[in-house]
Parts: sequence; structure tokens; C-alpha cells
Amino acid sequence: MSKNLIIVISSSPPGGLEAQVDGRFGRCQYFTFVKVENDDIKLLEIAQNPGVSAMGGAGMQAAQFVGNKKADAVITGNLGPNAFTALSSLGMKMIVGAMGITVKEAVKRFLDGSLKETDTATVQSHYGMGGGRGMGGGGRGMGGGRGQF
Repeated sequence: MSKNLIIVISSSPPGGLEAQVDGRFGRCQYFTFVKVENDDIKLLEIAQNPGVSAMGGAGMQAAQFVGNKKADAVITGNLGPNAFTALSSLGMKMIVGAMGITVKEAVKRFLDGSLKETDTATVQSHYGMGGGRGMGGGGRGMGGGRGQF
């Protein structure tokens, strides 16, 4: 596949060509932007994902962010329904299933055809938010709501 494309890849810290692909699109920490010119992969930018800590709508925020950067395609592990809808409306190619490999390897696999475009979301809403099982005390502070300090 010999094309001139700008591709954005959901990336684990610190981002870049040797970073691992993050399986989450909307809640990945970084996006790595690459330019492919005649099968030559060049790093353009590493950017923090503005949706990573959003209370809701992370996939939509992430999709708007990469859309504003004029990317042609997204490579990630999974896509939720909101991100899928937003990216579809932008006419962006969506490539899923890239997990356990580096950003550079994911781009190579897309270019050689072993990673394919998807035509549907691959996970439900709120995927990647975590279990929410922190040590919160229900807002009662140290006294546990019993007037104790």
C-alpha cells in the first residue's frame, strides 16, 4: 500500500514510534501522529489525549481532537460506539485490533493489510474507565459519618 496518509495511533506513555499501542481509544494517555509517505513512516507529533480524564464523553472528545488534526486514519485496540460514530462522521478510516505491539509495528501491519478497517464499534460505552473500586469513604471522611474525628 503506497499512500500519503496521516495516521493517529492510541499510545501508552511516553508515546512515539516505540511506544505500545493502547487498547483504549477514548481513554488512552497519548496519541502518536505519523505521516506515511510511500511506505516511509515519519513521526509528526506526540499529543496528550484531552479526553483521558473526562467524566464522560471521552471517545467523543478524543475523536474531535484527532479530527481537528486532519488525520486520515486511526489505529487502536478497540473503539466504543460514541467514538466510532464521531470518527465515521469525519470520514476517518478506523483500524482496530492493534494490541501488544508498538506504534511503528501497528502502522506497518496496517500498510501491509494485516490490520483491517472496522465498520462497527468493538466495545460498549464506558470501556476502559476502570472498576471504580477506590478507597473512597462515601464522602464521610475519617469519622465514617458518626461524628468522630
